Amino acid sequence: MTEAFLGPLHLGEPTADASFLSVLQRRGVDPRWDTADASGIAVPEATTVLALTWADGVVIAGDRRATAGNLIAHTRVRKVYEADRHSAVAISGTAGMAVELIKLFRTELEHYEKIEGASLSLEGKANFLARMIRGNLSLAFQGLIVIPLFCGYDTKEATGRLFSYDVIGGRYDELDYATTGSGGAEARAFLKGVWRRDLSRDEALAASIEALISAAEEDSATGGPDLKRGIYPNVLVVTADGVEEIDDETLAAMTAPIVADRP
Repeated sequence: MTEAFLGPLHLGEPTADASFLSVLQRRGVDPRWDTADASGIAVPEATTVLALTWADGVVIAGDRRATAGNLIAHTRVRKVYEADRHSAVAISGTAGMAVELIKLFRTELEHYEKIEGASLSLEGKANFLARMIRGNLSLAFQGLIVIPLFCGYDTKEATGRLFSYDVIGGRYDELDYATTGSGGAEARAFLKGVWRRDLSRDEALAASIEALISAAEEDSATGGPDLKRGIYPNVLVVTADGVEEIDDETLAAMTAPIVADRP
């Protein structure tokens, strides 16, 4: 983690302890990544993740493959995480750093809520994550890139929202769908053809699964569902009721006919 991973977050006038990282730093603990030259190191990379809005919320999903160069490093990597009770985040890029970033992000959100007595707005969470990505910029220049997708249910606006990011921490509101990772272009092309604002929950789930399958057919770094080994995407649904993780049994029942019907 780099030096900007993170400073205190100022929304209104919160106390200095609102940032968990600032508390650690004042106690002599500074959990930052070493910024020595990382070029030439083959590290596992998470590949394709996506999110799309539907009538009552957001679906966010990711494949399970991580690659190291031309090799498959892992086949069951978790890329989609609950951030808090009304938001979720998916990772792509350097897998180890991405997982650590998400752990810190989740801890920061929990710490802020305990200190301030109220959770951040969805907009505030999205901005906070952008600052974390920006803090990783020096390592990104060395090829250790982390680019997440963030989504949640905005309780004030009563709607699902999602946000994409670029490597320097730019944050972008997406009204319909977003993808990132090595197979993101193929997944986005599929979603462009099927997305509607009034998608039902099951239609949104099916679209996310098939978009990842489409990406896997064109991108060797993206792992499609493996029915024989029971490997399915990580999929979360975020609504006004909170974050729901879709279990493998449900995904298996939805995936089998999709795979069978693929040309």
